[in-house]
Amino acid sequence: QGKFVLGICNGFQMLTEMGLLPGALVRNRDLHFICDRVPVKVERTDLHWTTAYHPGEIITLPIAHGEGRYYADADTLKALEDNGQVLFRYATVSGEIETTGNPNGSLNNIAGICDTTGKILGMMPHPERAADPMLGNIDGMRLFQSLLKTFEDC
Repeated sequence: QGKFVLGICNGFQMLTEMGLLPGALVRNRDLHFICDRVPVKVERTDLHWTTAYHPGEIITLPIAHGEGRYYADADTLKALEDNGQVLFRYATVSGEIETTGNPNGSLNNIAGICDTTGKILGMMPHPERAADPMLGNIDGMRLFQSLLKTFEDC
């Protein structure tokens, strides 16, 4: 119906299980639950979700999951990359996309993807838990501000 859909953590899992987003979320690489704040690189800033960020910006978002490792077959990964559907990647503090910055073993360090329309977003990190100055982090608030601006501009 052309509406915006956001799936965070288990919501991302549901979007993949319903077939609204490609791939799957499987057990973390080390098979342990992870609860931490991690650096995430913003890959695209031209979509409704990310206009308040800067290209390549490193933000810090909380994660809390046992099944957060993004998995997809090689053809799906290639399509995601070719179509620019990867919006967020796990990274090092300096912004490098490498194993040391990947907390759960997600393929291609994927932390969040969208569908081909850009209206459905699934991500494992929790932007809603980084949206209040009293909690010491507002990096996630800009995701919601970006979407709000879309509606204000209509």
